Amino acid sequence: MDDLVLVETADRICTVTLNRPQARNALDSALQRASAAALLAAERDDTVGVVIFTGTDPAFCAGLDLRELGGTGENLRGSRDEPDTSPFTALWKMTKPVIGAINGPAVTGGFELALACDFLVASERARFGDTHGRVGVSPGGGMSVLLPQAVGLRKAKELSLTGNFLDAREAYAFGLVNHVVPHEELLPTARRLAADIAGNDPRTIRHLKSLYDRGAKLSVADAIELEQTEFRAWKVDHAEVERRRAAIVARGRSQQ
Repeated sequence: MDDLVLVETADRICTVTLNRPQARNALDSALQRASAAALLAAERDDTVGVVIFTGTDPAFCAGLDLRELGGTGENLRGSRDEPDTSPFTALWKMTKPVIGAINGPAVTGGFELALACDFLVASERARFGDTHGRVGVSPGGGMSVLLPQAVGLRKAKELSLTGNFLDAREAYAFGLVNHVVPHEELLPTARRLAADIAGNDPRTIRHLKSLYDRGAKLSVADAIELEQTEFRAWKVDHAEVERRRAAIVARGRSQQ
């Protein structure tokens, strides 16, 4: 049997790929466990600075496997009652940046996995849809929280209440994805962005991700206070700043 999740690590970048293409990477209980384990292993691995999360074509993830959901329902119970085997929970716990490389349709639970990533690069083949209302299941992977943060409350309500889909270009227009690229350029683009992240100071990168994630849950005033508190407590490594200074200047000039 092929591996349900493919993992490749190089140059401080770990690529985690859902690999159940015959079922459009639908989340049965086995794929949930395997993907959660891969993400948590990347979180624990000191050689990994950033994760790329993607799927084997033709889909990113079709959501919960409806065959299992309509039978034993084990995949619903697992994601709800066993947090350590849930890829949703694993993504929420990540302290390392996760880039979602959306190679095809991301539907319902798959859409929630995408939303749980720090930012998204989409293939032109990507599509996003929430079909909880069509299937008759309450969201549990963050849809009602993360989708309005990404596209605004009114658009989020429209998407969830109608079950209609956004294509990649519409998703870009609404700020859901950061980049839309030709399909063959998806992973190269994600890897270039991941390399930019991996080349920065690891301690600061994890701190910045935490600051954004924590601040997003607060009022503006409380988020500013959090940032100021962290700023005052932050220990600057002056020698490291000086060591990196020349590279920072050169990079800035190259991007002008």
